[in-house]
Amino acid sequence: MRIRIVDAFTDRPFSGNPAAVLLLERGEFPDDDWLQRVAAEVNLSETAFAHPLPEGGDADWALRWCTPTTEVDLCGHATLATAHVLHTTGAATGTIRFATRGGVLSATAADDGSITLDFPTAPLTPVDVPRDAVAALGADIVSAQDTGPVVGDLLVEMADEKTVRSLAPDATAVARLGHRGVIATARADDPSLGHDFVSRFFAPAVGIYEDPVTGSAHTALAPFWAPRIGRDDLTGLQASARTGLVRTALRGDRTLLTGTAVTVIDGDLLVTG
Repeated sequence: MRIRIVDAFTDRPFSGNPAAVLLLERGEFPDDDWLQRVAAEVNLSETAFAHPLPEGGDADWALRWCTPTTEVDLCGHATLATAHVLHTTGAATGTIRFATRGGVLSATAADDGSITLDFPTAPLTPVDVPRDAVAALGADIVSAQDTGPVVGDLLVEMADEKTVRSLAPDATAVARLGHRGVIATARADDPSLGHDFVSRFFAPAVGIYEDPVTGSAHTALAPFWAPRIGRDDLTGLQASARTGLVRTALRGDRTLLTGTAVTVIDGDLLVTG
């Protein structure tokens, strides 16, 4: 069985967010335990499993994502990586519709090689700044938002870009906050550098201390920053060690996420069941 490692939301190897992609035969997924064992073995923030669906339905491929410890409801970078593999191998063309736990998601490739994902916009609800979150992050928080049940994160606004970049959270304390993860964000210090806001994402509760570039988090970042910056089309820089850019376009209850991807490893998974 072929397994590919794809760096997503980047145009160069060894940056962005790596995801493993396995294209399976038509039919049902292997059992959950096998999927989770493969994801644990690969040990990336996400491993994507996809298989083709019969023609004429609402979606073309079924898609699931697993972290090293659990299956998740929504994942951007592994969806981008899967669409990249499908397009570059000729397994699919045009717009691809994925049936997922987060609903039907689509991915459309452009002539320049970029791929645009159509995801649901996260519903933001302002909440009081949790004292536990301040302690867990080790920095003051300007404001906080709950991102709803599908994304399941706590979005926190920090004072400035420098604060976001310097965060070194307590993983155990972050995992106890009761969310999938914490999105820390601030407005860009210098938008002339090509990004409007910065973010980092910490999710030790699902086995990821820091995710390098998180597409799903940008379904919350887009509606958060669009009214504050005054534009619906923005670019976010995820300021992890690997870094990556996500172009966002807020379209009401849908958010478009655009990026590129690079395949860095193409090999065989020898144990298939």
